[in-house]
Amino acid sequence: MTKVGICGTTLVWLLAAGASCAEVDTAAIAARDQGGNWLSYGHDYTEQRYSPLDQIDQDSVGKLGLAWYLDLPGMHSLNSTPLVVDGVIYFSGSWSVVTAVDARSGKLRWQHDPKTLEHVGDNGRILWDFNRGIAYWQGKVYVGTGDGRLLALDAQTGEELWSTLTLDRSTPRTINGAPRVFNGLVLIGHGGADLGPVRGYVTAYDAETGEQRWRFYTVPGNPAEGFENEAMQMAAKTWTGQWWQYGGGGTVWNSMTYDPELNRIYLGTGNGAPWNRKIRSPDGGDNLFLCSIVALDADTGAYLWHYQTSPGETWDFNSAMDIVLADLDIDGRKRKVLMHAPKNGFFYVIDRMDGKLLSAEKFGKVTWAERVDLATGRPVEADTARYLDGETLIWPGPLGAHNWHPMSYNPITGLVYLPYQELPGYYNDKGINARSWRSVNFVPSLGVSGFEQDIPAQSGWSALIGWDPVAQREMWKVKTPGLWNAGTLTTAGKLVFQGRTDGRLLAYAADSGEALWRYDTGVGISAPPITYAVDGRQYVALLAGWGGAAAALGGSIADQHGWQYGVHPRRLLVFALGGAATLPPAPAPIRPAPIDEPLLALDPERVRSGQVIFSAHCSVCHGSGGAGGGYAPDVRASAVAANSDTLAETVHAGRPQLGMPAFPELARDDLEALYQFIRQAARRESAARAGGR
Repeated sequence: MTKVGICGTTLVWLLAAGASCAEVDTAAIAARDQGGNWLSYGHDYTEQRYSPLDQIDQDSVGKLGLAWYLDLPGMHSLNSTPLVVDGVIYFSGSWSVVTAVDARSGKLRWQHDPKTLEHVGDNGRILWDFNRGIAYWQGKVYVGTGDGRLLALDAQTGEELWSTLTLDRSTPRTINGAPRVFNGLVLIGHGGADLGPVRGYVTAYDAETGEQRWRFYTVPGNPAEGFENEAMQMAAKTWTGQWWQYGGGGTVWNSMTYDPELNRIYLGTGNGAPWNRKIRSPDGGDNLFLCSIVALDADTGAYLWHYQTSPGETWDFNSAMDIVLADLDIDGRKRKVLMHAPKNGFFYVIDRMDGKLLSAEKFGKVTWAERVDLATGRPVEADTARYLDGETLIWPGPLGAHNWHPMSYNPITGLVYLPYQELPGYYNDKGINARSWRSVNFVPSLGVSGFEQDIPAQSGWSALIGWDPVAQREMWKVKTPGLWNAGTLTTAGKLVFQGRTDGRLLAYAADSGEALWRYDTGVGISAPPITYAVDGRQYVALLAGWGGAAAALGGSIADQHGWQYGVHPRRLLVFALGGAATLPPAPAPIRPAPIDEPLLALDPERVRSGQVIFSAHCSVCHGSGGAGGGYAPDVRASAVAANSDTLAETVHAGRPQLGMPAFPELARDDLEALYQFIRQAARRESAARAGGR
């Protein structure tokens, strides 16, 4: 008799099919009533992040307590959605390390380190260490590594079964998104369009062997070399100039949704490379398939249809945010739809049969467009949207009204639970010659000024929104701290769970937004929670650990929370009703004092030169404008950066074991300018604090 594991409400179906729970295939992942397991990034193929478990509900959630925890020394950013299969939790962490843990006790089963830093070599300068998730299929765990490999691991032992390189390491591509698995194929994309001339694509590999099955490019290449398919030929008509020299962008770094009913893949594509359309496509054009949803045949990768959310994008308005599938009653009929809330601030409901736009409404402050015209499907742009005269200020900005943090959908309440953030964007390309400008590999190549100035702590705010996708209106809103709050989980117990930048995990009533329960984890939260059941007991699991893009680039808007590099814990936390475990005391949030040298004379020209160097080479980890957000040491308070010789030695040699690359190409004058800029940043912060900020 086949031994069957814990599969919640899918147990009967699996027994009837004669399969064990570990035999996770398309049918198993498609089963939306699975409660015991969490088999895919979004729970199941719908990406709804909805669990049918209801042991923890609005009445009982007050009894929720910590069941157990696992310290994760050596981890840094924790952004991953764990998977749960047959009583085992699998998750990815810093540098794409994968860990397997007993879901009942927290006992470590195995850990696989893909040695990402060793593989990436000198290109580690663009390698953020975070990883958003993994995939599971037929006893194998799949992870994309920061250096561009796709690995298959044995789920029982963590042994590497196969590895394939998905990208050219001479280009600034990197993987930090979760693969998707279906029909014996593993699908993976990549990021990097902000860091050089990158052309986006996704690739499907054989789940058993790692052999490439198909690849779809998201933007056209050089016409002289021929187009891969008719879709690229069509897309090329929407570009002008010599766009291929700039890569084009359109990377699929996050959102890939499989539709088992229609056997399709929906891709959420990214921004242009560079951001500035005046450079990459000087005579205008929609620039397909940037900032789009693209539907492909899942077996062949053939193009089916597309919908573009930001035609002619020039603001970093990614559509790489999650794509959620549902059946909704719209105008008296059941429609198979996808729901999408990209950076640009509109909530889209689209018929997934043919890509027809059904509705689109603003879910927050949006000034770049007045509305979306339902007849054409195109935004009606404001006159001030494009920086045609060199600059503009609009809402939202490049961090978006919604970023990668996943929303969830509860079919009981009919609401979507959406992490919202409100922050403007200032775009300035004055002084940039569009004809002579060139992308540079492994250096921010935006075509506009970026990340040179600090982002003030009070320049933006955030909320959790309960959104009705049929009526297209906000049903409730709860203001949340800071800007970069985590993704959501919703359950049949009519609850919504979300972690926050202040380190608290909260449970809300899904119908009203009332806060019913909270827990202080002792560190900022970036990852979304999940829920599972073992032996008839429901658990809620969360990776607690500050990190990711906002902590790296956010400047003071991240620094305000006081989560410092190397100070606060990283843990896997698991909760259950009646849980009585306690965490060791965590260090309180701190903001280290900047080191000022008041007698040091600063040269304004050198400071300005150093600011440009810092923006290009350092801000991606140490914070916009020199204001550290907790991802890496705050250079304003660093003893290393307080001495010009020590700073020069460290920048030249790097600290590879800690993930800091070497920059041997910087001349001594560059390093002195960098030193002066850091000293000015420290002086300004010291003065601001003395003034009571």
